[in-house]
Amino acid sequence: MSVSSIITTVLQIAGSLCFLLYGMKLMSDGIQKSTGEKLQSALHFMTGNRLTGLLTGCLLTMIIQSSGATTVMVITFVNVSLINLEQAIPVIFGANIGTTVTGWIVALFGFNFKIEVFAIPIFGVGYLLTAVRSWNKQGMGQAIMGFGLLFIALGWLSSAISTNADAVAFLPAIQRLGVVSIPIGVVLGMIFTALMHSSSAMSAIVITMAYNRVVGWEFSAALIIGSNIGSTIDSIMAAIGSNANAKRAALVHVLFNIATALIALVFITPFTRFVDFIVPGKVEDNIVFHIAMLNTVFKVGGTLLFMPWIKQIVGITMKLVKDDDKAKFTTYKLEFPEAAVRNSPMTYIITAQNEVCRMADIAVQMFDSLQYGFQDRSGRFVTDHYDNLVQQEGYIDQMHEQIINYLIRCEQLNVDIKQNDMINSLIQITSELESLSDDCLSIGVYIKRMTEKQYVYPQEDFNRLLPYLELARQLLQFVYKNLNKTLNEAQLEFAKELEDQIDAERKALKKVARSRLEGGADVKAELLYMDLVRQIEKTGDRCFAIAGQLKS
Repeated sequence: MSVSSIITTVLQIAGSLCFLLYGMKLMSDGIQKSTGEKLQSALHFMTGNRLTGLLTGCLLTMIIQSSGATTVMVITFVNVSLINLEQAIPVIFGANIGTTVTGWIVALFGFNFKIEVFAIPIFGVGYLLTAVRSWNKQGMGQAIMGFGLLFIALGWLSSAISTNADAVAFLPAIQRLGVVSIPIGVVLGMIFTALMHSSSAMSAIVITMAYNRVVGWEFSAALIIGSNIGSTIDSIMAAIGSNANAKRAALVHVLFNIATALIALVFITPFTRFVDFIVPGKVEDNIVFHIAMLNTVFKVGGTLLFMPWIKQIVGITMKLVKDDDKAKFTTYKLEFPEAAVRNSPMTYIITAQNEVCRMADIAVQMFDSLQYGFQDRSGRFVTDHYDNLVQQEGYIDQMHEQIINYLIRCEQLNVDIKQNDMINSLIQITSELESLSDDCLSIGVYIKRMTEKQYVYPQEDFNRLLPYLELARQLLQFVYKNLNKTLNEAQLEFAKELEDQIDAERKALKKVARSRLEGGADVKAELLYMDLVRQIEKTGDRCFAIAGQLKS
């Protein structure tokens, strides 16, 4: 072949591969947009036992056509404690099985029915669904477009390989090395899959090459086994900057895939013979189905082998990955994983939602600690609670900055209108929570000053602050319990009634303070009392503003 012919062939194959990857990404993203939010929201309660966890991972991956997306979701949910490590492992195992469906789609439709003839009309239907906004079927349309592109790319790839076999002549040359060719095939499968971030795409490519007689049966098996290791790249990326349990979940994925690959590699001859036995017909005549079956048997077999040992696997990862530093309210860290650019934005919005809940939890702790200052005026609030209050406020400041940055990164993903609204609402809630923590600290400062200055107030007037504080606490608790929910009109009315009661009580308490001033009370003490009353009222304003962001 001339140099120009080689360059043309390489570009044809590379272009076909890019179309294949783009088609799979378009299909996965479209399915996730149309159904992914519900699927991801359901993931954390579909893992009650090992079997449901396994089925969840398998079905979710079959639907969204990406084991990488599923494992990243799982690691993200472990990171924010929606599911624990023991619940996550069966889902990861199931995701490995679910990813084999792509191979069966390619084997069934990619070559026997010449589906590429219908691929362009299919793509056109998908484009029509995305173009007509009033139908609200953009996600489905995108998935159909991806499906069409997938088979257009397979047709191009098959044609490029069959007519320009010299461009991939290095693969048959490797196969002629004998036994050494198998580990080389595993390494090649691992590298190519890691570069493409898709074991599904790799299996489609292997099936296409085998169909065109470029690679043989055992070498195809080696490439498939290697792709299983390469598919862990997304888990590794998702675990960067995560907590210890999320890193353990990623480690489980890596160790499981490596272990099953090594076992399959050691027994590759009996393994391929077993697949030959269960798939009818000669390998040469039916190799696409042999490869699809091999991929399925390989991953199902590995899952059956390791499923009984989940508790032991958890124990091993606990020893390999040390626990996080348990120091409270020191340094907060929330990193945005680069894997997010390839997966559904909803996964990362859910992470942000749970971090906002953590932020709200600390704000509730701050507010509750203030009650000690009102109930016990001996000074114990200052010695037992004030320093912790200062630390919590500083920690919330860090959370505010990093969560906002995280949400801004989420906005830069391919979000739809609803997701964009969710992000904007979370930004507003985060800012209100940060202001609420400032208010709590200010109240703590006022209590501290009252104690240090030994200001004296009539007991009955000071006692009136307790039900006033309780109104604000009720509104805060109401918002906290409904933070990731949508409030209806009745609930919003309830929040408004509490906020009105707080406003009315503030006016009444300020009148009491003014009456004492007119009666000759200490001016500084009464001004501090009024500042305290006003600051408590501001906490109610913050809570009501958050409630406004939760309305339907």
